Amino acid sequence: MSTGSSTVEAVRAQRTRILSELLGDLQGLADAAVATMREEIPAYAARGPDFQADVRDQVIKHYRAKLAVLLEERTVTFEDISFTRRAAMRRARAGVALADYINAFRVGQQVFWESVVERAGPAFAGREAALTLAAPLMRYCDFASTHAANAYMEFQQYAAAEAVRESRDLLETLLAGVMPTRGRELAAAQSHGLGPDARTPLLVVIAMLIGSPAAVTTGPDQGADARHAACAAIARTGGNGTRTLSVVRQSEIVAIPVLRPGSELGTGPGELCDRLQAVLESLAGEGIRLAMGVSTVAAGAAQIPQAYQEARAVLDFVPEEGGLAALPRITPFQYLALKADDTARNLVDPRITSLLAEDRARGGVLTATIRAFAAADLNLRAAAEQLQIHPNTAQYRMRRIQERTGRSLRSINDLVELLVAIALQDSQPVLGGPTNG
Repeated sequence: MSTGSSTVEAVRAQRTRILSELLGDLQGLADAAVATMREEIPAYAARGPDFQADVRDQVIKHYRAKLAVLLEERTVTFEDISFTRRAAMRRARAGVALADYINAFRVGQQVFWESVVERAGPAFAGREAALTLAAPLMRYCDFASTHAANAYMEFQQYAAAEAVRESRDLLETLLAGVMPTRGRELAAAQSHGLGPDARTPLLVVIAMLIGSPAAVTTGPDQGADARHAACAAIARTGGNGTRTLSVVRQSEIVAIPVLRPGSELGTGPGELCDRLQAVLESLAGEGIRLAMGVSTVAAGAAQIPQAYQEARAVLDFVPEEGGLAALPRITPFQYLALKADDTARNLVDPRITSLLAEDRARGGVLTATIRAFAAADLNLRAAAEQLQIHPNTAQYRMRRIQERTGRSLRSINDLVELLVAIALQDSQPVLGGPTNG
Protein backbone atom coordinates (compact mmCIF):
# COMPACT_ATOMS: atom_id res chain seq x y z
CA MET A 1 0.00 0.00 0.00
CA SER A 2 1.33 3.47 -0.90
CA THR A 3 2.15 6.09 1.67
CA GLY A 4 -0.45 8.42 0.15
CA SER A 5 -3.21 5.85 0.58
CA SER A 6 -2.14 5.23 4.16
CA THR A 7 -2.28 8.94 4.91
CA VAL A 8 -5.77 9.32 3.41
CA GLU A 9 -7.05 6.39 5.42
CA ALA A 10 -5.45 7.74 8.59
CA VAL A 11 -7.09 11.17 8.08
CA ARG A 12 -10.40 9.52 7.39
CA ALA A 13 -10.14 7.43 10.54
CA GLN A 14 -9.31 10.52 12.60
CA ARG A 15 -12.27 12.39 11.10
CA THR A 16 -14.63 9.57 12.09
CA ARG A 17 -13.11 9.47 15.56
CA ILE A 18 -13.54 13.20 16.11
CA LEU A 19 -17.16 13.20 14.96
CA SER A 20 -17.98 10.12 17.04
CA GLU A 21 -16.52 11.72 20.15
CA LEU A 22 -18.56 14.86 19.53
CA LEU A 23 -21.70 12.80 19.08
CA GLY A 24 -21.02 11.10 22.39
CA ASP A 25 -20.68 14.43 24.19
CA LEU A 26 -23.72 16.31 22.85
CA GLN A 27 -24.97 17.23 26.31
CA GLY A 28 -21.64 18.69 27.39
CA LEU A 29 -21.25 20.58 24.11
CA ALA A 30 -24.73 22.06 24.47
CA ASP A 31 -24.01 23.16 28.04
CA ALA A 32 -20.81 24.87 26.91
CA ALA A 33 -22.59 26.60 24.02
CA VAL A 34 -25.42 27.93 26.20
CA ALA A 35 -22.94 29.14 28.82
CA THR A 36 -20.94 30.98 26.16
CA MET A 37 -24.12 32.55 24.73
CA ARG A 38 -25.02 33.83 28.18
CA GLU A 39 -21.54 35.35 28.53
CA GLU A 40 -21.43 36.99 25.11
CA ILE A 41 -25.07 37.90 24.47
CA PRO A 42 -26.63 40.00 27.27
CA ALA A 43 -30.15 39.52 25.88
CA TYR A 44 -29.79 35.77 26.33
CA ALA A 45 -28.30 36.08 29.81
CA ALA A 46 -31.31 38.12 30.94
CA ARG A 47 -33.80 35.41 30.02
CA GLY A 48 -35.36 32.92 32.42
CA PRO A 49 -34.85 29.15 32.78
CA ASP A 50 -37.55 28.19 30.27
CA PHE A 51 -35.83 30.26 27.59
CA GLN A 52 -32.45 28.77 28.46
CA ALA A 53 -33.88 25.23 28.26
CA ASP A 54 -35.36 26.00 24.85
CA VAL A 55 -32.03 27.36 23.59
CA ARG A 56 -30.22 24.28 24.88
CA ASP A 57 -32.71 22.00 23.13
CA GLN A 58 -32.18 23.85 19.85
CA VAL A 59 -28.39 23.64 20.22
CA ILE A 60 -28.61 19.87 20.70
CA LYS A 61 -30.84 19.53 17.64
CA HIS A 62 -28.46 21.59 15.52
CA TYR A 63 -25.39 19.69 16.72
CA ARG A 64 -27.10 16.36 16.07
CA ALA A 65 -28.17 17.45 12.58
CA LYS A 66 -24.69 18.85 11.88
CA LEU A 67 -23.00 15.63 12.93
CA ALA A 68 -25.38 13.53 10.83
CA VAL A 69 -24.52 15.60 7.76
CA LEU A 70 -20.78 15.33 8.45
CA LEU A 71 -20.80 11.61 9.20
CA GLU A 72 -22.83 10.88 6.07
CA GLU A 73 -20.69 13.30 4.02
CA ARG A 74 -23.61 15.00 2.34
CA THR A 75 -25.05 18.49 1.91
CA VAL A 76 -27.42 19.87 4.52
CA THR A 77 -31.08 20.10 3.43
CA PHE A 78 -34.19 21.91 4.67
CA GLU A 79 -35.44 18.61 6.08
CA ASP A 80 -32.36 18.39 8.32
CA ILE A 81 -33.15 21.73 9.98
CA SER A 82 -36.96 21.87 9.73
CA PHE A 83 -37.12 22.48 13.48
CA THR A 84 -35.61 25.96 13.10
CA ARG A 85 -38.81 27.59 11.86
CA ARG A 86 -40.69 27.23 15.14
CA ALA A 87 -37.65 28.23 17.17
CA ALA A 88 -37.26 31.37 15.04
CA MET A 89 -40.91 32.19 15.65
CA ARG A 90 -40.48 31.79 19.40
CA ARG A 91 -37.46 34.11 19.40
CA ALA A 92 -39.33 36.73 17.38
CA ARG A 93 -42.38 36.45 19.63
CA ALA A 94 -40.19 36.76 22.74
CA GLY A 95 -38.71 40.00 21.42
CA VAL A 96 -35.17 38.68 20.80
CA ALA A 97 -33.44 40.92 18.29
CA LEU A 98 -32.50 39.31 14.98
CA ALA A 99 -28.86 40.33 15.51
CA ASP A 100 -28.78 38.50 18.87
CA TYR A 101 -30.50 35.46 17.38
CA ILE A 102 -27.96 35.17 14.55
CA ASN A 103 -25.14 35.88 16.99
CA ALA A 104 -26.26 32.79 18.93
CA PHE A 105 -25.69 30.75 15.77
CA ARG A 106 -22.17 32.16 15.54
CA VAL A 107 -21.47 31.25 19.16
CA GLY A 108 -22.80 27.73 18.68
CA GLN A 109 -20.59 27.27 15.63
CA GLN A 110 -17.57 28.65 17.50
CA VAL A 111 -18.00 26.25 20.44
CA PHE A 112 -18.44 23.32 18.06
CA TRP A 113 -15.32 24.21 16.04
CA GLU A 114 -13.18 24.70 19.14
CA SER A 115 -14.23 21.25 20.31
CA VAL A 116 -13.27 19.81 16.89
CA VAL A 117 -9.80 21.38 17.15
CA GLU A 118 -9.36 20.18 20.71
CA ARG A 119 -10.20 16.60 19.79
CA ALA A 120 -8.01 16.70 16.69
CA GLY A 121 -4.87 16.70 18.83
CA PRO A 122 -1.30 17.53 17.74
CA ALA A 123 -0.85 14.64 15.28
CA PHE A 124 -0.75 15.39 11.55
CA ALA A 125 -3.69 13.11 10.69
CA GLY A 126 -5.86 14.68 13.37
CA ARG A 127 -5.10 18.24 12.23
CA GLU A 128 -5.78 17.31 8.59
CA ALA A 129 -9.06 15.68 9.61
CA ALA A 130 -10.12 18.88 11.35
CA LEU A 131 -9.31 20.88 8.23
CA THR A 132 -11.55 18.64 6.12
CA LEU A 133 -14.43 19.55 8.45
CA ALA A 134 -13.96 23.33 8.21
CA ALA A 135 -15.68 23.92 4.87
CA PRO A 136 -18.75 21.71 5.47
CA LEU A 137 -19.17 23.26 8.93
CA MET A 138 -19.19 26.74 7.40
CA ARG A 139 -21.72 25.64 4.78
CA TYR A 140 -23.99 24.20 7.47
CA CYS A 141 -23.80 27.36 9.57
CA ASP A 142 -24.50 29.62 6.59
CA PHE A 143 -27.40 27.48 5.43
CA ALA A 144 -28.98 27.10 8.88
CA SER A 145 -28.56 30.72 9.93
CA THR A 146 -29.98 31.98 6.62
CA HIS A 147 -33.00 29.69 6.93
CA ALA A 148 -33.53 30.74 10.55
CA ALA A 149 -33.22 34.44 9.71
CA ASN A 150 -35.75 34.09 6.89
CA ALA A 151 -38.20 32.30 9.18
CA TYR A 152 -37.67 34.97 11.85
CA MET A 153 -38.34 37.81 9.40
CA GLU A 154 -41.28 35.99 7.87
CA PHE A 155 -42.97 35.63 11.25
CA GLN A 156 -42.09 39.18 12.28
CA GLN A 157 -43.67 40.54 9.09
CA TYR A 158 -46.67 38.30 9.58
CA ALA A 159 -47.07 39.39 13.19
CA ALA A 160 -46.88 43.04 12.20
CA ALA A 161 -49.32 42.67 9.29
CA GLU A 162 -51.73 40.02 10.50
CA ALA A 163 -51.66 39.52 14.25
CA VAL A 164 -53.49 42.74 15.00
CA ARG A 165 -56.99 43.33 16.19
CA GLU A 166 -58.08 44.95 12.92
CA SER A 167 -57.41 41.76 10.96
CA ARG A 168 -59.37 39.58 13.39
CA ASP A 169 -62.20 42.07 13.56
CA LEU A 170 -62.24 42.33 9.78
CA LEU A 171 -62.50 38.57 9.42
CA GLU A 172 -65.47 38.39 11.80
CA THR A 173 -67.17 41.20 9.89
CA LEU A 174 -66.65 39.40 6.59
CA LEU A 175 -67.87 36.09 8.01
CA ALA A 176 -71.07 37.94 8.90
CA GLY A 177 -71.48 38.79 5.21
CA VAL A 178 -70.73 42.49 5.58
CA MET A 179 -68.12 44.58 3.78
CA PRO A 180 -66.80 47.45 5.95
CA THR A 181 -67.34 50.90 4.49
CA ARG A 182 -65.16 53.10 6.69
CA GLY A 183 -62.56 53.23 9.41
CA ARG A 184 -59.73 50.86 10.18
CA GLU A 185 -61.56 47.77 9.00
CA LEU A 186 -62.05 49.30 5.54
CA ALA A 187 -58.33 50.16 5.39
CA ALA A 188 -57.44 46.61 6.45
CA ALA A 189 -59.81 45.18 3.84
CA GLN A 190 -58.30 47.30 1.07
CA SER A 191 -54.78 46.26 2.08
CA HIS A 192 -55.83 42.67 1.37
CA GLY A 193 -57.44 43.46 -1.98
CA LEU A 194 -60.96 43.45 -0.55
CA GLY A 195 -62.22 46.69 -2.05
CA PRO A 196 -65.70 48.21 -2.04
CA ASP A 197 -66.71 46.30 -5.20
CA ALA A 198 -69.52 44.01 -4.04
CA ARG A 199 -68.68 41.45 -6.76
CA THR A 200 -64.98 40.97 -6.00
CA PRO A 201 -64.22 37.27 -6.71
CA LEU A 202 -62.62 35.44 -3.80
CA LEU A 203 -62.23 32.11 -2.07
CA VAL A 204 -62.52 31.06 1.54
CA VAL A 205 -59.84 28.67 2.79
CA ILE A 206 -59.97 26.78 6.09
CA ALA A 207 -56.96 24.86 7.41
CA MET A 208 -56.69 22.74 10.54
CA LEU A 209 -53.80 20.90 12.15
CA ILE A 210 -53.94 17.13 11.99
CA GLY A 211 -51.93 14.32 13.54
CA SER A 212 -51.63 12.78 16.97
CA PRO A 213 -52.42 15.07 19.92
CA ALA A 214 -48.79 14.85 21.03
CA ALA A 215 -47.66 16.17 17.67
CA VAL A 216 -49.54 19.44 18.09
CA THR A 217 -49.96 20.02 21.81
CA THR A 218 -46.82 18.76 23.57
CA GLY A 219 -45.03 21.57 25.34
CA PRO A 220 -46.05 25.21 25.69
CA ASP A 221 -47.79 26.68 22.65
CA GLN A 222 -46.68 23.88 20.30
CA GLY A 223 -50.07 23.85 18.58
CA ALA A 224 -50.15 27.64 18.49
CA ASP A 225 -46.67 27.75 16.95
CA ALA A 226 -47.72 25.38 14.19
CA ARG A 227 -50.95 27.26 13.48
CA HIS A 228 -49.18 30.63 13.30
CA ALA A 229 -46.46 29.20 11.05
CA ALA A 230 -49.13 27.80 8.72
CA CYS A 231 -51.10 31.04 8.86
CA ALA A 232 -48.04 33.07 7.86
CA ALA A 233 -47.32 30.71 4.96
CA ILE A 234 -50.92 30.87 3.70
CA ALA A 235 -50.85 34.68 3.88
CA ARG A 236 -48.07 34.66 1.25
CA THR A 237 -50.22 32.83 -1.32
CA GLY A 238 -52.04 36.00 -2.37
CA GLY A 239 -51.58 37.32 -5.87
CA ASN A 240 -52.44 40.56 -7.62
CA GLY A 241 -49.97 42.50 -5.49
CA THR A 242 -51.84 41.94 -2.22
CA ARG A 243 -51.30 39.80 0.85
CA THR A 244 -54.01 37.27 1.64
CA LEU A 245 -56.07 37.94 4.76
CA SER A 246 -55.15 34.95 6.94
CA VAL A 247 -56.12 34.71 10.61
CA VAL A 248 -55.80 32.09 13.34
CA ARG A 249 -59.34 31.68 14.64
CA GLN A 250 -59.24 29.42 17.67
CA SER A 251 -58.35 25.92 16.36
CA GLU A 252 -58.65 26.82 12.68
CA ILE A 253 -56.97 29.09 10.19
CA VAL A 254 -59.29 31.11 7.97
CA ALA A 255 -58.00 32.84 4.85
CA ILE A 256 -59.80 34.88 2.18
CA PRO A 257 -57.62 35.18 -0.94
CA VAL A 258 -58.87 37.62 -3.56
CA LEU A 259 -58.97 36.57 -7.22
CA ARG A 260 -59.11 38.49 -10.46
CA PRO A 261 -61.20 37.35 -13.44
CA GLY A 262 -59.06 36.29 -16.38
CA SER A 263 -55.55 34.87 -16.17
CA GLU A 264 -54.15 37.93 -17.84
CA LEU A 265 -55.42 40.08 -14.98
CA GLY A 266 -54.18 38.13 -12.01
CA THR A 267 -54.51 35.01 -9.92
CA GLY A 268 -57.29 32.54 -10.78
CA PRO A 269 -58.69 29.73 -8.62
CA GLY A 270 -56.50 27.08 -10.29
CA GLU A 271 -53.28 28.97 -9.68
CA LEU A 272 -54.32 29.76 -6.12
CA CYS A 273 -54.97 26.06 -5.46
CA ASP A 274 -51.50 25.27 -6.86
CA ARG A 275 -49.98 27.71 -4.39
CA LEU A 276 -51.94 26.27 -1.48
CA GLN A 277 -50.82 22.76 -2.45
CA ALA A 278 -47.21 23.94 -2.45
CA VAL A 279 -47.70 25.46 1.02
CA LEU A 280 -49.11 22.17 2.31
CA GLU A 281 -46.13 20.22 0.99
CA SER A 282 -43.61 22.71 2.33
CA LEU A 283 -45.17 22.73 5.81
CA ALA A 284 -45.43 18.94 5.82
CA GLY A 285 -41.65 18.84 5.31
CA GLU A 286 -41.35 20.83 8.53
CA GLY A 287 -43.61 18.49 10.47
CA ILE A 288 -46.74 20.67 10.21
CA ARG A 289 -49.56 18.68 8.59
CA LEU A 290 -52.80 20.33 7.62
CA ALA A 291 -56.24 19.47 6.35
CA MET A 292 -57.26 22.29 4.04
CA GLY A 293 -60.63 23.01 2.46
CA VAL A 294 -61.23 25.52 -0.34
CA SER A 295 -64.65 26.92 -1.26
CA THR A 296 -66.08 27.65 -4.66
CA VAL A 297 -65.50 31.16 -6.01
CA ALA A 298 -67.61 33.67 -4.12
CA ALA A 299 -68.66 37.04 -5.50
CA GLY A 300 -68.15 39.61 -2.80
CA ALA A 301 -68.58 39.81 0.95
CA ALA A 302 -72.24 38.79 0.92
CA GLN A 303 -71.27 35.27 -0.19
CA ILE A 304 -68.40 34.79 2.29
CA PRO A 305 -70.56 33.10 4.97
CA GLN A 306 -71.76 30.49 2.45
CA ALA A 307 -68.21 30.02 1.13
CA TYR A 308 -66.99 29.51 4.70
CA GLN A 309 -69.55 26.73 5.21
CA GLU A 310 -68.44 25.15 1.90
CA ALA A 311 -64.80 25.17 2.98
CA ARG A 312 -65.68 23.57 6.32
CA ALA A 313 -67.86 20.93 4.70
CA VAL A 314 -65.26 19.95 2.12
CA LEU A 315 -62.75 19.20 4.91
CA ASP A 316 -64.64 15.91 5.26
CA PHE A 317 -63.13 14.87 1.93
CA VAL A 318 -59.52 15.22 3.15
CA PRO A 319 -57.86 11.89 4.01
CA GLU A 320 -56.62 11.26 7.55
CA GLU A 321 -53.02 12.05 6.64
CA GLY A 322 -54.02 15.53 5.47
CA GLY A 323 -54.16 17.28 2.14
CA LEU A 324 -56.12 19.74 0.03
CA ALA A 325 -59.83 19.44 -0.79
CA ALA A 326 -60.44 22.15 -3.37
CA LEU A 327 -63.96 22.60 -4.74
CA PRO A 328 -62.74 24.63 -7.76
CA ARG A 329 -60.90 21.50 -8.89
CA ILE A 330 -63.74 18.99 -8.92
CA THR A 331 -66.80 18.66 -11.11
CA PRO A 332 -70.40 18.68 -9.83
CA PHE A 333 -70.52 14.99 -10.78
CA GLN A 334 -67.52 14.20 -8.55
CA TYR A 335 -68.93 16.27 -5.72
CA LEU A 336 -72.24 14.39 -5.78
CA ALA A 337 -70.37 11.08 -5.76
CA LEU A 338 -68.27 12.20 -2.79
CA LYS A 339 -71.41 13.19 -0.87
CA ALA A 340 -73.20 9.92 -1.65
CA ASP A 341 -74.26 7.69 1.25
CA ASP A 342 -74.43 3.91 1.58
CA THR A 343 -77.88 3.87 -0.03
CA ALA A 344 -76.45 5.26 -3.26
CA ARG A 345 -73.76 2.57 -3.27
CA ASN A 346 -76.31 -0.15 -2.56
CA LEU A 347 -78.27 0.97 -5.62
CA VAL A 348 -75.38 0.00 -7.91
CA ASP A 349 -76.00 -3.29 -9.74
CA PRO A 350 -73.84 -5.98 -8.05
CA ARG A 351 -72.63 -7.06 -11.48
CA ILE A 352 -71.14 -3.62 -12.05
CA THR A 353 -69.60 -3.54 -8.57
CA SER A 354 -68.05 -6.96 -9.10
CA LEU A 355 -66.58 -6.07 -12.48
CA LEU A 356 -65.08 -2.79 -11.24
CA ALA A 357 -63.54 -4.46 -8.18
CA GLU A 358 -61.94 -7.19 -10.29
CA ASP A 359 -60.78 -4.67 -12.86
CA ARG A 360 -59.14 -2.48 -10.23
CA ALA A 361 -57.21 -5.47 -8.95
CA ARG A 362 -55.99 -6.18 -12.50
CA GLY A 363 -54.86 -2.66 -13.33
CA GLY A 364 -58.11 -0.92 -14.23
CA VAL A 365 -58.03 -1.25 -18.03
CA LEU A 366 -61.81 -1.67 -18.36
CA THR A 367 -62.47 1.31 -16.08
CA ALA A 368 -60.03 3.36 -18.15
CA THR A 369 -61.89 2.30 -21.30
CA ILE A 370 -65.22 3.46 -19.90
CA ARG A 371 -63.77 6.82 -18.94
CA ALA A 372 -61.98 7.27 -22.27
CA PHE A 373 -65.13 6.39 -24.26
CA ALA A 374 -67.13 8.97 -22.31
CA ALA A 375 -64.38 11.59 -22.69
CA ALA A 376 -64.30 10.94 -26.44
CA ASP A 377 -68.05 11.61 -26.77
CA LEU A 378 -68.73 7.96 -27.59
CA ASN A 379 -66.22 7.95 -30.45
CA LEU A 380 -64.55 4.53 -30.42
CA ARG A 381 -61.57 5.49 -32.58
CA ALA A 382 -60.83 8.61 -30.52
CA ALA A 383 -61.09 6.61 -27.31
CA ALA A 384 -58.67 4.00 -28.68
CA GLU A 385 -56.20 6.73 -29.63
CA GLN A 386 -56.39 8.17 -26.13
CA LEU A 387 -55.76 4.73 -24.64
CA GLN A 388 -53.03 4.03 -27.23
CA ILE A 389 -54.65 0.73 -28.26
CA HIS A 390 -56.10 -0.64 -31.51
CA PRO A 391 -59.81 0.10 -32.07
CA ASN A 392 -60.45 -3.65 -32.20
CA THR A 393 -59.00 -3.96 -28.69
CA ALA A 394 -61.27 -1.17 -27.47
CA GLN A 395 -64.25 -2.91 -29.12
CA TYR A 396 -63.33 -6.19 -27.41
CA ARG A 397 -63.19 -4.47 -24.01
CA MET A 398 -66.58 -2.88 -24.57
CA ARG A 399 -68.10 -6.30 -25.37
CA ARG A 400 -66.60 -7.72 -22.15
CA ILE A 401 -68.11 -4.87 -20.14
CA GLN A 402 -71.53 -5.46 -21.69
CA GLU A 403 -71.33 -9.23 -21.15
CA ARG A 404 -70.42 -8.81 -17.47
CA THR A 405 -72.73 -5.93 -16.57
CA GLY A 406 -75.58 -5.98 -19.10
CA ARG A 407 -74.78 -2.32 -19.90
CA SER A 408 -73.82 -0.97 -23.30
CA LEU A 409 -71.37 1.90 -23.44
CA ARG A 410 -73.26 3.24 -26.47
CA SER A 411 -76.35 3.80 -24.33
CA ILE A 412 -76.24 7.16 -22.57
CA ASN A 413 -78.20 5.88 -19.58
CA ASP A 414 -76.00 2.79 -19.24
CA LEU A 415 -72.82 4.82 -19.62
CA VAL A 416 -73.92 7.31 -16.95
CA GLU A 417 -74.73 4.42 -14.61
CA LEU A 418 -71.26 2.96 -15.14
CA LEU A 419 -69.58 6.33 -14.56
CA VAL A 420 -71.56 6.83 -11.36
CA ALA A 421 -70.51 3.39 -10.14
CA ILE A 422 -66.86 4.17 -10.91
CA ALA A 423 -67.07 7.45 -9.00
CA LEU A 424 -68.71 5.76 -6.02
CA GLN A 425 -66.02 3.09 -5.88
CA ASP A 426 -63.15 5.55 -6.00
CA SER A 427 -61.80 5.23 -2.48
CA GLN A 428 -60.33 8.72 -2.38
CA PRO A 429 -60.64 11.11 -5.31
CA VAL A 430 -57.67 13.42 -5.83
CA LEU A 431 -59.28 16.74 -4.98
CA GLY A 432 -56.07 18.73 -5.12
CA GLY A 433 -55.14 17.59 -8.60
CA PRO A 434 -56.63 17.42 -12.06
CA THR A 435 -60.11 16.01 -12.39
CA ASN A 436 -60.87 12.81 -14.23
CA GLY A 437 -64.17 14.02 -15.65
